[in-house]
Amino acid sequence: MPTTSTSIPTNKPLERSTFESGLQKHPVDDLVDYWKAYAKERPEVCAMWCFGIGFVLGWKLKPW
Repeated sequence: MPTTSTSIPTNKPLERSTFESGLQKHPVDDLVDYWKAYAKERPEVCAMWCFGIGFVLGWKLKPW
């Protein structure tokens, strides 16, 4: 049975091309895209959440 050895460099810094090739994650952009898609599927749920959050913020942050 032939043996193959592969060496994995341990102290090699990440190359810049790794990040430029699209492997870097963008969680905020992904979350925004998810919410946009969800709002298109269920607009009534998103509208109720916006109304509820606005009601609570308006109640807690009233100027007087």
